[in-house]
Amino acid sequence: MNRWILSLLLMSFTLSAQEKAKTYTEEEFKRAVKKELSNLDANKLVKYFKGLLEKEEAIDKKELELIQRERKLNMSVKQFEKRIKLLTGKQNKILGCLDDIKIGEEDRINNMVEIISNMKASKAAEVLSVQEPEITIKILRGLDPLKVSKLFNQMDKEISARLQKQFLTMKR
Repeated sequence: MNRWILSLLLMSFTLSAQEKAKTYTEEEFKRAVKKELSNLDANKLVKYFKGLLEKEEAIDKKELELIQRERKLNMSVKQFEKRIKLLTGKQNKILGCLDDIKIGEEDRINNMVEIISNMKASKAAEVLSVQEPEITIKILRGLDPLKVSKLFNQMDKEISARLQKQFLTMKR
């Protein structure tokens, strides 16, 4: 501890020497140190060091708080990453199901195209006239254009006109 005090005093003298721009010889320096040591008030030093210790304790406390915060943050990040992985897995599963549904729907539409293409135009027109327009359009899209024109001719004029309009504006 005495060395620490001495180091502090040396720094103090060095700073005050630099402020005054005065250079000391080694002998002058030793005398100045002895003089300052004799002028030191023990109570002031005790208060000073108590203040330093209190500040050091406060810094240690803050460091502990920061470490705890960092741990909590790391735990939160890990939980967040797990949650993202879980949600990504669920999303991929849902997308896979949607793809399966779309493939199944396409297969059913292709089967209907096959069935309708083998029917007589009048019967096929009857079936398609009562079907939901979206499904009818999907079926018509898969049929031969000559067959589609015959089907439109066999349908009720209003139904045929509405379906033709939807058929022309359908998204591909």
